[in-house]
Amino acid sequence: MVTYHLFAYFVHHFDPFLIRFNGNFGIRYYGLAYFSGFIASALLLRHYYFARKTWVDPNDSLDLIFALVVGVIVGGRLGYFLLYDTDIFWDDPLAIFRVWEGGMASHSGFVGVCLVLVWFSWHRHISFFHLGDLVTTSAPAGFFFGRIANFINGELCGKISTVPWAVIFQNSAPNRALSQIPPRHPSQLYEAGLEGVALFIYMQMRFWRSDVTARQPGRLAGEFLVIYAIVRIISERFREPDATLILGLSRGTFYSFFLVEAGILLIIFAPAKIREQILKG
Repeated sequence: MVTYHLFAYFVHHFDPFLIRFNGNFGIRYYGLAYFSGFIASALLLRHYYFARKTWVDPNDSLDLIFALVVGVIVGGRLGYFLLYDTDIFWDDPLAIFRVWEGGMASHSGFVGVCLVLVWFSWHRHISFFHLGDLVTTSAPAGFFFGRIANFINGELCGKISTVPWAVIFQNSAPNRALSQIPPRHPSQLYEAGLEGVALFIYMQMRFWRSDVTARQPGRLAGEFLVIYAIVRIISERFREPDATLILGLSRGTFYSFFLVEAGILLIIFAPAKIREQILKG
């Protein structure tokens, strides 16, 4: 058994709870991450309205955010159990309601968001493509907070590595002595940087420095899907697969190809409309 020098690597020792009331009950960083992401989205949508980048007023924006909360949680939870952990789902279907235990699939979360946007667009008579552009410009903020929470929880660890910034995650081998746990890439932080910071900067620059949302609604959402898929595939090279491979690819990589296809279709077929027509469904 290889022994690792503990002073050479950062040892992960974070508690997943900000405040623990009793046992597994308390305020978790994971829940705070989702809350922070939705608050950031609500504030951005409000700012877009007062900057005259959208006609979706703050009241509609809040309703949209609440609907998206449901879409993300239902889609993410269902997808996690159906795409990554089917055994638990069939053995204990009620596990899907225990959201405090973690377990979300970002790819199926996109499906939940898409369904919410279709419903909201029809119900409020607002362009689906315009809503897609608005939501995708703010989504990377949620990804950033979520990946930071993954790191704090010590979950979704990276592959074994001896790079100077590698981290010893105690959760990766709980039955081993600390000095015998191999260090790993902090892939959660890589994803926070790529899916969160880098993608957020790109989407905000495109949103503010071009008229793409007015000239071709839906294109920006398509760009988001393609770029997210690319950076996710890059991140997957450093992340330990959390389920069996599909065609030799991690599931995160495999499912990302579907996002690329959806994004390309949006870019190609995004309707060319003048600004005054954005709100027409």
